[in-house]
Amino acid sequence: MYYFQKLLLLTFLLTSCHSGKLNVIADLPMRLKEASAIETVVNSELLWTIEDAGNKNNIYGMDLKGNLIKNIDISNSSNIDWEDLTSDSKGNLYIGDFGNNSKNRDDFTIYKVSNLEHDEVTAERINFTLPKKVKSEDFEAFFILNNHFYIFSKENKSAKLFKVPNQIGKHTAAFISEFKMKGKHTKITSADVSDDGKTVVLLNHERLWKITDFKDDAFFKGNIEALEFEHDSQKEGICFKNNSMVYITDEKDKSEGGNLYTFNI
Repeated sequence: MYYFQKLLLLTFLLTSCHSGKLNVIADLPMRLKEASAIETVVNSELLWTIEDAGNKNNIYGMDLKGNLIKNIDISNSSNIDWEDLTSDSKGNLYIGDFGNNSKNRDDFTIYKVSNLEHDEVTAERINFTLPKKVKSEDFEAFFILNNHFYIFSKENKSAKLFKVPNQIGKHTAAFISEFKMKGKHTKITSADVSDDGKTVVLLNHERLWKITDFKDDAFFKGNIEALEFEHDSQKEGICFKNNSMVYITDEKDKSEGGNLYTFNI
């Protein structure tokens, strides 16, 4: 009996330690210097990523071993500051060109890419501005839910959530709420929602926040749980693999990062 109890305790401790850590499944392709997003797309076996400001206006598809399989040029776009990706149930991929570190942009773009088979494509544009009297914000995270984009500002103190319809053309974003995450270093760098629409994840360098039991788009009135990684790197991309697991990517910094991970939520 004593041996059995010790075995149970050891199993529990090992399981607890493992649950707080990222599982590395691949190195990101070497040619990607600053992978700033990760996304799955319906009817595609690849994982899709982009690079942020100062890099090419291309989207990249890679397999689960980190091999670069597709390199698609978005011919009618410019990479002002691409920050995140999301996709819809029809297989369209959306690029969030809304990074704004200097806080001097007043117009933001979401590119809609409908063909991931060719090597060069044109994208449709969804442009938005912020409501009057709202200061310019920096964004790095969004997802699509109920045919609307939910876009999160990147702030250590009080951040904001905006809503933009998934319609080609120009829009004024609707302000949804202001929120403050618990803990230090709370800047949100990527976001996603599960396919069943019941779970939202928000990414940070040190943790993710899992949000459940919300109604409509009142996300921050739901249950918010912080899941620590026990690992600090420049994590920039998150998407759901399934309803209980996510993919995460981080940027390469010297000898650290540049990996594709899974994390059980």
